[in-house]
Amino acid sequence: MEDLSSVLWRERELLETLLFKLEVEQLVLASGRTRWLAPAAREIEDVLENIRQTELLRAVEADAVAAELGLDPNPSLQQIAEASEEPWRTLWLDHRSTFAEVSAEIQTMAENNRELLTSGYQAAQATLLSMSEEPGTYTAAGTAVTERRTSFVDRSI
Repeated sequence: MEDLSSVLWRERELLETLLFKLEVEQLVLASGRTRWLAPAAREIEDVLENIRQTELLRAVEADAVAAELGLDPNPSLQQIAEASEEPWRTLWLDHRSTFAEVSAEIQTMAENNRELLTSGYQAAQATLLSMSEEPGTYTAAGTAVTERRTSFVDRSI
C-alpha cells in the first residue's frame, strides 16, 4: 500500500507540474514571444514522458494492492478505496478526487492553448498570404480570384 501511495503522490506532483508548464506555454502564446514556444513545448513533452513512466509504475503497484485486497487485476482507484480499510480508504479517495480536478484543469488549459496556437497559425498564414498575393476579388460564380505578386520590391522606382 505504501508503494502505491508513493507512486500516486509522484503522479500528482507530475500532473501539477504539467499544469504549470501548460500555463507557461499559454503565457508565451498570449505574449506573442514565440521564441520561447519550442522550449515550452519541449518541457511539456518531458513532463508527459515522466507521467507515462509513472503510470506504468502505478499500474504495477495497483495490481499488487489488488492482489493483496482480493481484487481483479487493473483495478480503479475507486475499487481499491472501496476494498480498503481506513486510513487508506480516505487517502485513495483523496488521490482520486485530486486526479479528477487536476485532469479537468489540464484539459481546459490544453484546449485554450490549442485555440491560441490555431489563431496564431491563422494570423501568420494570413500575413504570409498578404505578402504573396494581391487582394482578391470574386467571380460571378463566387470563387475567389487572387493575383500572385512576383516581387516584393518595385524596381521601377
